[in-house]
Amino acid sequence: MKPIIKLYRGYANEQELIVMGHVFLPTKKAEYDFQDKNFKNASSIIGMYRMKTWGNADIYLKHHQNTIHTRTLKDGYFKFCIPLHQKDYGWVEYEVSLTYNNQTISAKESYLRPRIDHLGIISDIDDTFLVSYTLNPLRKLYNLLFHNVNRRKIFEDVTVHYQALSQSGREDHKELNTFFYVSSSEWNLYRFIVKFTEIHQLPKAVLLLKDIKTSLSQFFWTGRGGHNHKFEKIKHILEFYPNLKYVLIGDDSQEDPFLYEAIAKIFPLTIQAIYIRQTAKEKKTKVIKTLQNLESLSVEVCYFKKSKEAITHSKKIGLIT
Repeated sequence: MKPIIKLYRGYANEQELIVMGHVFLPTKKAEYDFQDKNFKNASSIIGMYRMKTWGNADIYLKHHQNTIHTRTLKDGYFKFCIPLHQKDYGWVEYEVSLTYNNQTISAKESYLRPRIDHLGIISDIDDTFLVSYTLNPLRKLYNLLFHNVNRRKIFEDVTVHYQALSQSGREDHKELNTFFYVSSSEWNLYRFIVKFTEIHQLPKAVLLLKDIKTSLSQFFWTGRGGHNHKFEKIKHILEFYPNLKYVLIGDDSQEDPFLYEAIAKIFPLTIQAIYIRQTAKEKKTKVIKTLQNLESLSVEVCYFKKSKEAITHSKKIGLIT
C-alpha cells in the first residue's frame, strides 16, 4: 500500500499560479470504478467518503525546473500559491510528489492560464447541467448511489450551449474561453464530475468544490448546507481575473439566483449575462423579482426551462453566433 495524491486542475493569471489537491493515507480501498453498477456503484461512492486524509504530509511541487515544498493541512488538503514568471498560456502541466518509505510517489495535472481578452463562464453543476433532483433529497441520494457516471443524465442541449460559449469570439478554436464549474459538491466527487463532463463533451474547466468529507455520517449531507463557499469562490475568480467578462449559469433549486445577484452588485462592469434553469413546474416569484432587479442593473438575464431557450437568448444578445 502507498499514499494517494489527488490533484485538481489549477489556474493562473499574469502573476500567480494556484494548484491544489489532497493526500490520502495508504489504503486497500479501490478507486471509484466508473463501470460499477447498482450496489457496487453505491459501495464505490461511499468508499470515496471513507478514505482517510494525511495531514501535515511533506509535498513538493515541480514546475519549470523549480521544486517548491509545503505540507498538507489537517484534512490532507494542500494548495500552492506561487509567483508566476513564464509566458505560457492555455493548459500547462504541473507535477506534485511526496516521499514514502524511501519511494517517490508523484502525480501530474494541468492548470489553466487564459489571456485577458477571454470570456469567463462560471457554471453550477447539480441541476444546472447534471440532472440531480436537488429538490428531492432521497431521489438525489438514490441517483448518486445506484446510477453510475455512465447512466447519469445531462439536460438536453447543454453541450451545444456550453460549446458555443466556449468558442465565442475565438478565431482559433484550439484556444477556447475559460470555464469554471463551481459547486456545493465536495472534492470527494471530483473524478466523478470530471468523467461526466468528458463523457458529454462539456468544455474542460477548472473545478472549485466544497471541503472534503471523510466519514459516512457526513456523506448523507453531501451537497447540502450553506452556500457561502460558492459565493466566496466566485468572488475570488472575478478578483483573480479582473479583466475577463463573465457569464454565470445556475438553477433555481437553491441559492444561485441570489448569489449571482450579489456578485453582479459587487462587480457592476464584469457580469455580461446570467442564466438560471427552472427546476420545478412553475417559475419562482422570488427568482423572477431577483432577475428583474438584475436587468435594472443592465445585466442580461434568462430564466429558462430548456437549454434551447438559453441558446436563443445567447444568440439574441450576440454572446454566441
